[in-house]
Amino acid sequence: MGNTLILPGISHQSIKTDRLRTAYLQAGEGEIPLILLHGNCASSFFFQDFMLALARTGRYRIYAPDLRGFGYSERLPIDATRGACEFSDDLAALIRYLEIPPFHLFGWSLGGNVAIQYALDYPGMVRSLILQATGSPFGLGGTRDEDGTPIWPDFAGSGGGAAASPEFVQRLASGDRGQDRFSPRTILKMLYFSPVFALAAEQEERLLSALLMTAVGPEYFPGAIIPSSYWPLVAPGEWGMNNAFSPKYLDQRAFITLREKPPVLWVHGTHDQIVSDTSLIDFGVLGQQGLVPGWPGLVVYPPQPMKKQIHRFLRTYQEHGGRYQEVVLQECGHTPHLEKPEEMLQVLLAFLEEQEG
Repeated sequence: MGNTLILPGISHQSIKTDRLRTAYLQAGEGEIPLILLHGNCASSFFFQDFMLALARTGRYRIYAPDLRGFGYSERLPIDATRGACEFSDDLAALIRYLEIPPFHLFGWSLGGNVAIQYALDYPGMVRSLILQATGSPFGLGGTRDEDGTPIWPDFAGSGGGAAASPEFVQRLASGDRGQDRFSPRTILKMLYFSPVFALAAEQEERLLSALLMTAVGPEYFPGAIIPSSYWPLVAPGEWGMNNAFSPKYLDQRAFITLREKPPVLWVHGTHDQIVSDTSLIDFGVLGQQGLVPGWPGLVVYPPQPMKKQIHRFLRTYQEHGGRYQEVVLQECGHTPHLEKPEEMLQVLLAFLEEQEG
């Protein structure tokens, strides 16, 4: 569908860095650079309306790249053993190529983890960090408490086997635009947004098209799966998107002790069904609901307390001299910039203006 997905006022570019071919969107002619990072099973196209609203302020030059394996960026294998570093280094290559000076960095969902990783790996470049519905600093699945303690020694229940039913993965790979239970369209509407939110028809088709561009396979989404003797009998392999964000490979606590600490804004919704202490993509929750057989119970395999983990992480960051601000949006799900665009814009602009002085 190519350029028919791009809204007027948005520029769609593609460059070849020293790491990969990266596609990105750009809007705005302001002097202050702001980079937006999308999450899993998404692309830069999820940001278009938000980018246009930011551009209208006249203050910002906004960039939104597609991560490797998503959107129009190159489909290169994801080395999960590096955690989020593969994506952090890709972003650094883009920034070098475009010669972007220190900037504000906005990460949505697992894009928040990429943003944290970039701040860790390239200190001094991030003027402020905005985490919208960010993933836990311990990744997705397989941990039992606020400290990220693993449930099993092989991190079973996290990574490639988590957050993706085989039926959904097959439908995603085939480009299914249907409306039944496991279709990408249904998953988009059910999980990405609160139950009280409905996309406009044109926007739904545009976002579904972006979702269907996700590279699928053991080296991409969801990633390689290896058998485990521990419930739920699957553990993370060494390749692929979900495995990169398994706690086996992702632990971002080093951010707490950064010497140069960027101010942090954490925005999340009360009705987020993905990043939640009762996440609908967590095996602990699915087992408790009887949707995955053999669940060993709350004591053995509790739900991952994702938001409690983020709270602990940011409070500890503050105790070590960092600054963070938390904003909770009522009746909002996993995608505040689309569900509550005016409120999210107001919160973001106030935070950015505070940093700019």
